[in-house]
Amino acid sequence: MEAEELTFEEYRKKHEKEFDAVEKPKHYNAGEIETIDYIVDVLGQYEAIFYCHGNVLKYLGSRLWNKNNPIEDAKKARWYLNKQIELMEATKGWNW
Repeated sequence: MEAEELTFEEYRKKHEKEFDAVEKPKHYNAGEIETIDYIVDVLGQYEAIFYCHGNVLKYLGSRLWNKNNPIEDAKKARWYLNKQIELMEATKGWNW
């Protein structure tokens, strides 16, 4: 069986990760583990709830109208709220 020969550009495109500014930001996915997963691993699920809550406040606060992209920032707030709810469901009965 002969190996597939690709140009460098074809190889790069074939193995490039799909990124999205809200769901999968490139700057949070540079390694093998996404940043939020690392944060949850380090802080623990319960403590990461408060990290997510802080980000909801950040994205819905005064920056919402002052950073040139309020729709994207509102979507980011929604993403962190969904993650917060996921973590709350996972830890229900632990500390509250």
